[in-house]
Amino acid sequence: MDSANAVRVERVEYGGWPDCYRISNGSVELIVTSDVGPRILRYGFPGGQNLFKEYPEQLGKSGESTFQARGGHRLWKAPEDLATTWIADNEPVVVRVNEDGLTALSPVEGASGLQKEIEINMAQSGSGVRIVHRIRNCSKAEIVFAPWALTVMSAGGVAIAAFPPRGAHPVNLDPTNPLVMWAYTDLSDPRWRFTQKYLVLRQDATRPSPQKLGLFNEHTWAAYLLNGEMFIKRSRSVSSETYADFGCSLEMFTNDEFLELETLGPLRPVAPGEIVEHVEHWSLHRDVNLSQFQDDSIDRAVLPLAELEQPC
Repeated sequence: MDSANAVRVERVEYGGWPDCYRISNGSVELIVTSDVGPRILRYGFPGGQNLFKEYPEQLGKSGESTFQARGGHRLWKAPEDLATTWIADNEPVVVRVNEDGLTALSPVEGASGLQKEIEINMAQSGSGVRIVHRIRNCSKAEIVFAPWALTVMSAGGVAIAAFPPRGAHPVNLDPTNPLVMWAYTDLSDPRWRFTQKYLVLRQDATRPSPQKLGLFNEHTWAAYLLNGEMFIKRSRSVSSETYADFGCSLEMFTNDEFLELETLGPLRPVAPGEIVEHVEHWSLHRDVNLSQFQDDSIDRAVLPLAELEQPC
């Protein structure tokens, strides 16, 4: 689609899927497929690396009866369970193009009664992208759930997430946030690094055991550094709301294939016909040099980018 705007949306083939859409403003590009999903397959600089994980053996396939690990960015519902979370998203989605992006709408899921939608709005310049996640309750009963946005990153990078602002004893006596473990979390695993201000997780292809931690931060953000390029996603959380998984607004997961950056909206009862939304803001940055993952170096190299408001 041509328009007077800098953002251009065009129909393309990508990785064996014939019905994909490329959204670009000349600075960055996203690829969304309409063959399955809703799912964003690529986010990167034109001609550069895809910071999102791809599974070459899955590219171009659809119609499977079980959930497929296709990488990219997807929308789930929390809390997680095999029956209503791990639902196959292998059918075509309806795409509506707009002047600065598109909306991809899935069919109603038979097992959950939910319908998922991802709206993408790209800034006219720079790398800023606004991602609106929507889930509609199409069942006949109220359901308690939260929108859960999962971004699967390519292997070989390092993820960084911020704790809420730190303080000092005995001035600050109240707890500031949960740090949530799963049954398979191993804090002695060398992929984890803890600083006073940040949680760091390294993806390592030689370590197959899964690792996961979650936390809460009103100004939720997470970054992923890969080959000198950094992906950042941000969302706003509300401390007075209830969040899944003992109160997580952010979760990080890794194994030997990928690393996931996951943000969550609040956990709410959703009436039949009602829609819940969860918004993320994305940005990409070149020439990010970070050899040591310590507070002062992250403060200099990452924090200004994470706090920078990206137009979109």
